[in-house]
Amino acid sequence: MSADIVPLQTRRQQPSLAPMLALTASGMNSVNAVILDRMQSEIPLIPALAGHLISGGGKRMRPMLMVAAAELCGYQGNRHHKLAAAVEFLHTATLLHDDVVDGSDMRRGKAAANIVFGNPATVLVGDFLFTRAFELMVEDGSLKVLRVFSKASSIIAAGEVDQLTAQRRIETSEDHYLQIIGSKTAALFAAATRISAIVAEKSEAEEMALDAYGRNLGIAFQLVDDAIDYDSEVTESGKDKGDDFREGKMTLPVILAYARGNAEERKFWEDAIAGFRTEDEDLAHAVELINRHGCVEATRERARLYAQRAIDAIAGFPAGEARNAMAEAVEFAVARRY
Repeated sequence: MSADIVPLQTRRQQPSLAPMLALTASGMNSVNAVILDRMQSEIPLIPALAGHLISGGGKRMRPMLMVAAAELCGYQGNRHHKLAAAVEFLHTATLLHDDVVDGSDMRRGKAAANIVFGNPATVLVGDFLFTRAFELMVEDGSLKVLRVFSKASSIIAAGEVDQLTAQRRIETSEDHYLQIIGSKTAALFAAATRISAIVAEKSEAEEMALDAYGRNLGIAFQLVDDAIDYDSEVTESGKDKGDDFREGKMTLPVILAYARGNAEERKFWEDAIAGFRTEDEDLAHAVELINRHGCVEATRERARLYAQRAIDAIAGFPAGEARNAMAEAVEFAVARRY
């Protein structure tokens, strides 16, 4: 670890995205212009449905991280603007498909696209955004960039299928859960940050350092998301409270609560994950059990371990505004309550 990289646990209590937003403001203006242009279509339903989610208040963490990583690499060009837009399109497409698969009612604090526009339209516009993303990659002209994105897309899709097959399976292990989120969430974070090193023509070691940064941040980010779904202190998360519980998803708080529970508690979890205990009072009991065994904090603690790995991964890059902003973005990701 570089001497001026401060360990995560010793940093100030209220990390902010402000340094990242300031660092990437100009670049993100260009990225947003590409997004707005490329989500258009002669078919009005496409920009209407895509815009419902794309303009719905998300932080655009993945494209922002790509822009920040380009700054860290000292890149002076603009190739990464189209590629960052491609990242956002890939992410949005997976969210649209996820909401259909999960039957979600809310996304980013408002009605999910599938509720407003219906499942068929949501799936098809998700497909449209996938194709737009790959058009942007092809326009970039780099086979290596296309290879990294294509592999990430395949891994994400496989991770989603893996999660689906693990749904309502109480025997899902912590290792299996980490494998799932490493695929369905972390792969796109890793690709986004690695691509910046590729366009900046940095070394293989620097590429893989940024890959490790994104991958570990992605795992930490998803761990926090899964903790939030059971955090009784969180009142606003932008989605329906208890979605994961009702869908029978084996996330880390549940895996830990099941492992730490007595026979009666384990029977409750077996019934709940099988879909027999899905009422509000069952959710309240699930939250009580998770709190009893400290599973939300344990999940957040694991997130902090991955977050520290992300910060350590960029310790070899020059100190300065970009590295500091990327480190604080990691802190923000694990400290957030929404």
